[in-house]
This record gives sequence, structure tokens and C-alpha cells, in this order.
Amino acid sequence: MPHRPPARPLSVWVEPVDVFRVLEASSPEVFWLDAGPDTANGWSFVGVGEPSALPADVALGEVRGAPADGGAADDERPPFRGGWVGWHDYETGAAAAGAPTDGGDADDRASWMRVRRFAAFDHARRRVWVQTDGDFAEWESFVEEAAVAASALPDLPKAPVAGVVAEARHEPAEYASLIERCRDLIRQGIAYQLCLTTRFSASGVGDAVAVYARLRAATPAHHGGFVRIQGRALLSASPEQFLLAADGVIRTRPIKGTRPRSADPIEDAALAAELAVNPKERAENVMIVDLMRNDLSRVCVAGSIRVEGLWVVESYPAVHQLVSTVNGTAAPGATVGSLLDAAFPAGSMTGAPKLSAMTRLHALEGGPRGIYAGCFGYIGIDGAVDLAMVIRSIVIDGERATVGAGGGITWGSDAVAEVAEVATKARAPLAALGAVLPGAWGSDILN
Repeated sequence: MPHRPPARPLSVWVEPVDVFRVLEASSPEVFWLDAGPDTANGWSFVGVGEPSALPADVALGEVRGAPADGGAADDERPPFRGGWVGWHDYETGAAAAGAPTDGGDADDRASWMRVRRFAAFDHARRRVWVQTDGDFAEWESFVEEAAVAASALPDLPKAPVAGVVAEARHEPAEYASLIERCRDLIRQGIAYQLCLTTRFSASGVGDAVAVYARLRAATPAHHGGFVRIQGRALLSASPEQFLLAADGVIRTRPIKGTRPRSADPIEDAALAAELAVNPKERAENVMIVDLMRNDLSRVCVAGSIRVEGLWVVESYPAVHQLVSTVNGTAAPGATVGSLLDAAFPAGSMTGAPKLSAMTRLHALEGGPRGIYAGCFGYIGIDGAVDLAMVIRSIVIDGERATVGAGGGITWGSDAVAEVAEVATKARAPLAALGAVLPGAWGSDILN
């Protein structure tokens, strides 16, 4: 295992948002892997780095033992101990898997950064750890004094500039016809599920940090994040953990099945209960569970794959989701590269069989997905991995922002319901931008 740079705990608690705002103001490459506002669990990470290629030969992490220095117990230390933060876009993964692509949002900018210094926030213990390639005393002081420095920054605008109407790649009627084409492919036996997506875009969106503040306030999630590399910023309120590799175990938590929340508690409970037993949603979910079991089997010990949870309803501010959990024991010699080759793009964003689904979706969708439907997070120098799906997310590049949305199509899909689900998923990210759904996408018929 590579040498782990040391990490040190601070004697005071500091809010991640304060460290992020001060760093962001002066650092072109910056990240905040965000466990969510007011959370009492999980870890957040805030730091800076420099654009870097991601090595594929990093060995997946093994079970961590007791610390050699006799300090804090290993399970109290940050799960990320240095490495890389960034994203993989969908088309890069699809091309590597053998599917046709049109190059995606291809440019020569990096999508990963090599982390040089960061702070890790243990929300359960209210403890902050710091790590740096440089001067520890300087970095400790910077983090400890972040609240004071952040208080001198101007307040972020809570309300966006109103009146922006997003542009849609497809009109609702066009998207509905694509759903029927997916059902026809299923009838022919070419696929048994396809994750059909579309895209909305808007210009003049304003400050990305203010947009992220609005997004996380409206739709807090356990795998949110702000990652900016060479001018592009990914803002995510993702509820879906794609891959977690730690202590010799690989885990994935696919989401398939969505219902909007209701302000009426009785109606809200009924929506969650209906989602839990809906035959179409359960079928869609279990198809992806089987696909992910197959993907993980390529990098896990034979016979170790287990489904920890099946068809569990998890509720978030905007939606109820149907979530399952699959894990397995990493095989000897497995690397980050072999894991991504086996599992990316995620089955929850492709459909099944995966290559057949990706090939047909390329012909149907009429344009690249780009970073949407990819994954983002960290890859540690010690092989620890925590990657989330790029869903419920915004990509800002200059004055242009894009929001992707979609859903899994099965033979039992209803086109009207699927179109409404896309509108539900896109509405909150667009609102954070100050944008509204265009034309018929914003119709009351869909709500």
C-alpha cells in the first residue's frame, strides 16, 4: 500500500462551508464533497489541488489495520487520506465499454485533480482533520480561522435572477415517442430496460457558488458536491452512491424508482407506500441489481456478492427513491482501473444488457450526456473509493449551465408518467439556477 501522508485532528470544529468559501475565493481548482447541510453523520471533504490524470493502476484498498503511530483508532481517521478528486463523464465510460459515442462534451481539460491539501469533517464526532503536502502549521491556521475569514466575504444571494427559461433537447411529446421506441426495443428482445435521458440548458446563470448554496438548501443529499477543475464546475445534490471501496469490500447502491414528495403528510406517505410495491418500479430496480451483481462479480471474490437491501424506500426533500444495496469482497489484485472497467457507466444510468442498451440509447437521445450520468468523488492513494452518480446535478461552464434528467424504461412504463418524472427531477436543479422548465415541460398536465 502507498505511503499515507499524515493527517492531524484540530482542537476546534469548523463548518465546511466556511473553509470552502475562503478556499474557493482564491483557488481555481477546488472541491467540496458534501455530506449535506445539518447532517449528523458521514464525512465532508474540502480542499484544493492541481489538474491531473487519474492513474488506473491504484490497488483497491485492503482492510485497514491499527495505526502505526499509536494515535487515533483507524476507524476514527478520515476514509480519504489523499489522492484524487474529480469526475468521469458518461461518454468516456461508454466508449471504453465498446458503445458508440459522438465524443461527448469532449475538450482537453482535465476532469481530475491531484489533491494537495484538504480538511476532513467527521460530522458524527464533530471533529476536523487536516492534511497537506506543504506546511502543516500554515494549513491548520487557515482552517481554524476560516470562519472569521468567511464572515468578511459578501453574502451569497439567496434568490436567483428570475425569468430564465431553459432550453430543452426534446419536447415532451418527442420524449414520449422515444419512450415508445424503447418499449418496442424491449418487445423485440434487444434490451429489457433502457435508461432514457434528455438535457436542459440555460445561459446567464450567475455565480456557481451561489447556485450550489441554493441547490443544497432545496435538495440536501448525502453525496452532494461542488468540484471545479479548469473552469468547469460540477454542482451535485446526488442521492445515489455509485461505488464505495473500503476495507476490502466494494459496495454499490443503485436507485431505480422515483415519486415526488407532497406537502400533505397523508398523500406523501401514500406516494412512498405506492412506490414500495409498484410492480414496474420493483422490476426496474431488480433488473439493475442483477446487472450490478454481474458487474461486481468481475472484480470480487467468487461467491461473495450479496444483496444487503432490496427495494428500500429512501425519502429526500423533493423525491422518494427506491434503493437497493449490493456488495462483494474485492478480489486480490483488483485495481481502481479494473473496477471502473467492470462497473462504469453505472447500470442504473444505462439499462440492461448494458452494451446493447448504451448502443441503442446513443441512437435515440440525439446528443451527448457529458458529465451527467457519469460519476464523481474521490479515489485515494490507498485505494479507497467513494464515487456518486452525477444525477440531480448542474454543470456550469462559463455562462452556460446544463441539467440532465431521465428515467428507466421497461415494458411496463407509462409514457405520461415517465415524462412527468423527468420534469420532477429537473425542476429543482433548474430552480437553483433561476430557470424554469420550458414550454410544455412546465405544464400543469405533467405535475
